[in-house]
Amino acid sequence: HIFRKVVKGKADQPDKQEVSKKSSGFWVTVLKVELADIAFAVDSILAAVAMAVVLPDTPLPNIGGLDGGKFLVIFAGGIIGLVIMRFAANQFVKLLERRPGLEIAAFAIVGWVGVKLAVYTLSHPSLAILSEEFAHSTEWKVSFYAVLVGIAAAGWFFSKDKTNESVKKKPKVS
Repeated sequence: HIFRKVVKGKADQPDKQEVSKKSSGFWVTVLKVELADIAFAVDSILAAVAMAVVLPDTPLPNIGGLDGGKFLVIFAGGIIGLVIMRFAANQFVKLLERRPGLEIAAFAIVGWVGVKLAVYTLSHPSLAILSEEFAHSTEWKVSFYAVLVGIAAAGWFFSKDKTNESVKKKPKVS
């Protein structure tokens, strides 16, 4: 996507397949929205599982072989993720319409998080390609978050605000 958008400049030009997809109908759109909701709910659940694994055990009864408190954290993560996506999606779409350059920054952030996951995987004791100390070092964490914030800031500052452009282009009425 980034290659097409930046190098070729064709990301905004629909091809023949995209034009035929646009006429696919209401129910296909509903299916796509629901599949996206499921994907984000699974993502929220996985994040909640990662968080729940490090929590201490609670006195709540086990649910499905899992500590009750940890189960509630995982369940709440899925529900909260689904609810937030329902309400936040429109806000993100409006923000991307206003500042389309943020789309590239979002792709870059996802790629950078993938680098972090690769570092953690490569430093796992069973692989030991990178030292385990590196993945948990302060230097790596500071570097990771500095680059993450840098990508987000660059995306924000280098993205043109289309709201200001449309205000400038409107003729003045006297």
